[in-house]
Amino acid sequence: MSTINVKWNGKRRFVGWDEAGHGVAMDAGDAHGGDGSGPSPMSLVLYALGGCTGIDIVSILEKQRQELRDFELVITGEQREEQPRIWSRVNIEYVLTGVDLKPSAVERAISLSEEKYCSVMGMFGPDVKVTTSYRIVDAAH
Repeated sequence: MSTINVKWNGKRRFVGWDEAGHGVAMDAGDAHGGDGSGPSPMSLVLYALGGCTGIDIVSILEKQRQELRDFELVITGEQREEQPRIWSRVNIEYVLTGVDLKPSAVERAISLSEEKYCSVMGMFGPDVKVTTSYRIVDAAH
């Protein structure tokens, strides 16, 4: 069981923290009565998705003895117009830098994360269309 505390900090700003003391500030933009002093709660869902699938992929590639040197995820999302304004489309581009990374290993890691391990992705319902792509950058050059 996990416990997260979230406390209002004026206007539309909220600050949350977990049992270990890790914290995050959330805010709405000017158009919604906030100051934009932190990511929106909906943006944090995309952050969480990136962290979740990223952790999976690093772990899987390590087990496959792939030499990963750098890794970036570029995540874009579109929200539907009607309420609740859930993510309707999400795209993840995985940019992996390493030495002799095998495309088959990268594809397997992405597939395992998407279909089995990433809990955040598993929380997206059937109304959320998730697409992915990847790019391998050879660190040897």
